[in-house]
Amino acid sequence: MWRGRPVLRHSVEALLASGADPLVVAIPENGEAAAKQALEGLTGYELVTGGATRQQSVARALSAIGSADRVLIHDAARPDLPETVIARLLDALDDAPGAIPVLPVVDSLSRDENGLMVGTARREELRRVQTPQAFRFADIRGAHAAWEGEPVAGDDAQVLRAAGGDVAHIAGDERLAKLTFAEDFMTALPPMRVGMGYDVHRLAEGEELWLGGIRIEHDRGLAGHSDADVALHAIVDALLGAIANGDIGSHFPPSDPQWKGASSDRFLAHAARLVTDAGYAVGNIDLTIICEAPKIGPHRQAMRERIADLLGVDINAISVKATTTERLGFTGRGEGIAAQAIASVIRE
Repeated sequence: MWRGRPVLRHSVEALLASGADPLVVAIPENGEAAAKQALEGLTGYELVTGGATRQQSVARALSAIGSADRVLIHDAARPDLPETVIARLLDALDDAPGAIPVLPVVDSLSRDENGLMVGTARREELRRVQTPQAFRFADIRGAHAAWEGEPVAGDDAQVLRAAGGDVAHIAGDERLAKLTFAEDFMTALPPMRVGMGYDVHRLAEGEELWLGGIRIEHDRGLAGHSDADVALHAIVDALLGAIANGDIGSHFPPSDPQWKGASSDRFLAHAARLVTDAGYAVGNIDLTIICEAPKIGPHRQAMRERIADLLGVDINAISVKATTTERLGFTGRGEGIAAQAIASVIRE
């Protein structure tokens, strides 16, 4: 999955939108069910079982097309496919039988042998090759048919070059980054996300008042299945919302007896771990507590310190505010306390 959808689906949708017809998707043996699930609801494509190598899979897909004027061959592992790149590639086929998107090499290069530098290469002469790669159909089909030796070419541009065809370079795009390692999926995440949380609990006799992770002396406390800390609960929901991972009730259902009287510290620590697992870090928390009593001001700093400690962030990332409803509504009548929180998470 990438940005909430199957990786394959991104490329198929982009190519269909660009007018690709027919669109053939080469899939692994026994991969039809998974491919159809990833492309559920889409039409205008055909599945073909590929081969043991990339080159064999492309050859089978070309055979399935039958005939065409021009063809784009794309790696589904590059899901962010700009329409502008497609346009540049197709335009380049007016002057050459093949065209590929490339990017310059900006780093110095070293030739390696047994972990030691044994030489360099001129980066000015090198380019990073991307897909899709564009070809006049007859030329690339003939190049695949004429290939001699093992079908292990790195890409189709190499196949065309081996047959004597010219391959033009056009400007690529950093958005065409290939998803190869686990970290690649992480860097594809948005740099920042924001979530909002809200919670309410009633005040009751005989209950302890836990608010913002600290115990406050008061004539009544908040009633709930856990310790009913509305402030921490609002923060938990804000963090879960930021990473689109349900809400506090889905992780700690009140029907589960193990959470009876549980400290909300545990809920917040759990939410913080989920944020980390999702590839993010807590950016900041803005908490507002809504009540007539108790007065929050004397406890604000202690709450900030406790929340910062639970989340493992600097105290300057935690804001705690309080307001009243001018004696209107259930909080104004002193029947309960409400809290709302906004949380930002940033990509690590």
